[in-house]
Amino acid sequence: MKYQIVGGNLPAVLCTLEKGEEVYTQVGGMTWMDDVFKMSTNMEGGLLGGFARKMAGESLFLTTYAAQSEGEIAFASGFPGEIKALSLAGGESIICQKDAFLVAERSVTLAAHLKKKIGFGFFGGEGFVMQKITGPGLAFVEMDGSVTEYQLKPGQKMIVDPGHLAMCESTVDLDVQMVKGFKNMFFGGEGLFLTTITGPGKIWLQSMPFSGLAGKVLAAGGDK
Repeated sequence: MKYQIVGGNLPAVLCTLEKGEEVYTQVGGMTWMDDVFKMSTNMEGGLLGGFARKMAGESLFLTTYAAQSEGEIAFASGFPGEIKALSLAGGESIICQKDAFLVAERSVTLAAHLKKKIGFGFFGGEGFVMQKITGPGLAFVEMDGSVTEYQLKPGQKMIVDPGHLAMCESTVDLDVQMVKGFKNMFFGGEGLFLTTITGPGKIWLQSMPFSGLAGKVLAAGGDK
């Protein structure tokens, strides 16, 4: 499969498939395509798998597009930001925020990822249910705003405002710590909790999470 990411901060990925190649996305994920694709929608993994995806921010059903001959199919991001291409080896996994998954080859597995630490579940900004994308194959994820990448060394820590962690390698440990100090908690403007990320592994941080933008819009509306 060949691909091209276009559109700047309103991106879309254009995938060119050969006959017999297949990709899948959540229901409604396709933007446009040549008239050479056969569409098939079903609940991957049965009812349990469907509800697990729903918890992770995706739809109950997934749609597969199979190329009957060479053709192009496009998938657009639902929010201003960036689309990242992930070339995953067999058994290699990446952990993403909810709603990050866009489209992938059929060999790639999409599943819900539950954090073991309950603090992350209640106070992690994007919720304790994340997405786990496992290879082999090519997958595409969408992130909000501009994205900055860091490679953390073993034991290296980074403190991140909840919601700004877009994606990380499976070797990274995530936890949430309460902001220290009464004044910091109530007047610091960062909320009561911050996400602690510990290496080793690569992380992707996003500048404008949708949840943060939505909160600002609601707050501005309430001021009127």
